[in-house]
Amino acid sequence: MKLRQFQYVVEVVRNGMNVTAASEKLFTSQPGVSSQIKRLEQELGITLFERAGKHLNGLTPEGKLLVERFESILDEVDNIKRIASDFSHPDSGTISIATTHTQARYVLPPVVTEFRERYPNVKLQINQGTPEQIAALTDSGQADIGIATEALELFENLILLPCYRWNRCIMVPRNHPLVGIPELTLEAIAEHPIITYTFGVADRSVINRAFKSRGLDLNVVLTAADAEVIKAYIRNGLGIGICARMAYDPTYDKDLVVLDAGNLFDSSVTSLAIRKNTVLRAYVYDFIKLFAPHLERSVVDQALAAQNDTSLQEKLFKEHVKGAAMR
Repeated sequence: MKLRQFQYVVEVVRNGMNVTAASEKLFTSQPGVSSQIKRLEQELGITLFERAGKHLNGLTPEGKLLVERFESILDEVDNIKRIASDFSHPDSGTISIATTHTQARYVLPPVVTEFRERYPNVKLQINQGTPEQIAALTDSGQADIGIATEALELFENLILLPCYRWNRCIMVPRNHPLVGIPELTLEAIAEHPIITYTFGVADRSVINRAFKSRGLDLNVVLTAADAEVIKAYIRNGLGIGICARMAYDPTYDKDLVVLDAGNLFDSSVTSLAIRKNTVLRAYVYDFIKLFAPHLERSVVDQALAAQNDTSLQEKLFKEHVKGAAMR
């Protein structure tokens, strides 16, 4: 048995039983992947995949059990490499971050800048996606860190660390009628066409819940995952925007006005996700602390130590939310 064979099997599973896609990810040939998998099956004396001709339809029962073992072995090999690298090359390597557009555009730039100053030989990769995609990338090990507000909790193999709390604002053109009203209310907002986030992005359910609690209907005329898209259509007069307060850039958004709506909506918590049973490079701990100063290395290690105790994880999460600043 070879580690490469384990890797081929795991990558095929991660790519939905698509051998061609797996081979492209592994920078090898499709026949080579198929051949190595068959050799592994012959050596083990079992069939890992259910087949229909040349196509793989899924894992056999024994395949499901062994893939978990393969993943565990490959994860431990990666951990060994990380530990060794921390001794041999402590200030070089790569860090892959999966996050949303809002985090990448408005929150991460100063963090990345300071991190680069400390670790000029560490390469950064930022992968943008939906919260579900971010969680999947982190869960599969393709990203070292996942940062999002939603969906991360759906993946049991991830540990969540609360980073900061945030709320929404109303963005309108400078001459909009809402600018002059003495008190902003949900009733006043509901009288206008609304542009906001798509479901599954930036905790959209909080917005819907607030209006529903007051018996108000939302006239949502456009949704987008990107705050810059939302602002573009606000400028075009399509409606008013409900988006994250951090998405307002005073340098570039001088033509828009921000109306505070923090008292109208529940705040949300942006979390950072790491995989269970993983070893983090020293510079990854530093990146986490730069992003969320209350997440000291000892705090992260405490969460990793509690990874198999769900109730303790939840307790720690609630405790660390208290230390999360409001943005």
